[in-house]
Amino acid sequence: MDNTPRPLIAGNWKMHGSNAFAAELAGSLSDKVSNAGHNSFDMLLCPPAPLMGSTLAAIGAASIALGGQDCHSAEQGAHTGDISAGMLADAGCSYVIVGHSERRADHGETDDVVMGKAAAAQTAGLAPIVCVGETLDQRDAGEAIEVVTSQVVGSVPDGSSAGTIVIAYEPVWAIGTGRTPTAVDIEKVHGAIRSAIDGVIGNPGQVRLLYGGSVKAGNAEEILALENVNGALVGGASLKAEEFWAIAQAC
Repeated sequence: MDNTPRPLIAGNWKMHGSNAFAAELAGSLSDKVSNAGHNSFDMLLCPPAPLMGSTLAAIGAASIALGGQDCHSAEQGAHTGDISAGMLADAGCSYVIVGHSERRADHGETDDVVMGKAAAAQTAGLAPIVCVGETLDQRDAGEAIEVVTSQVVGSVPDGSSAGTIVIAYEPVWAIGTGRTPTAVDIEKVHGAIRSAIDGVIGNPGQVRLLYGGSVKAGNAEEILALENVNGALVGGASLKAEEFWAIAQAC
């Protein structure tokens, strides 16, 4: 029996789109998923918060999940501009991205902050997608494995299990640049992550480990075939229905 985790293809729209754009993109993907019948992957769309309603409406009855791009660690309170995990769940989300490198860099989020957000997500019934990744300087210094595994251990809440968390490896230097690590590099880092979560997360062999960083239709098949790569967290390519669908089909 194949115990490989079911692949997850997640689209992070970042700060892009409008309600009309969301309706068109999500509607197109909904049609593709529904027409395909049985799919060998799970699909997730993570639009900006104001576009969640139109995205969810366009998804309709298709087997596509909705996710947030960030959440606060508090259940509620005086946090102007922030969104709680409970609000995301109430809006129809089942996942939320936490600790993305853009959040770590632009907002100074530490591992402790990311862990707090991931724990809040789990409490609200969401599966956090915990992002980790090294900078180019860290990679050039030979510190990629050390940095990434340290982020994993420092960002994953106690009591997490395969059904309550996803981990995404996104080398910072590959995001939006068109550059990707070699297949050997990706496999090595994902293997190190799998080893690092052994004893930290329940049923570690079933935790979905995603790769992100300039994933596109042209390289998806090679990346998704690698050992310990159980899907992709896609940025720019998720804004084009045909491209994103081609990535999913590479599963």
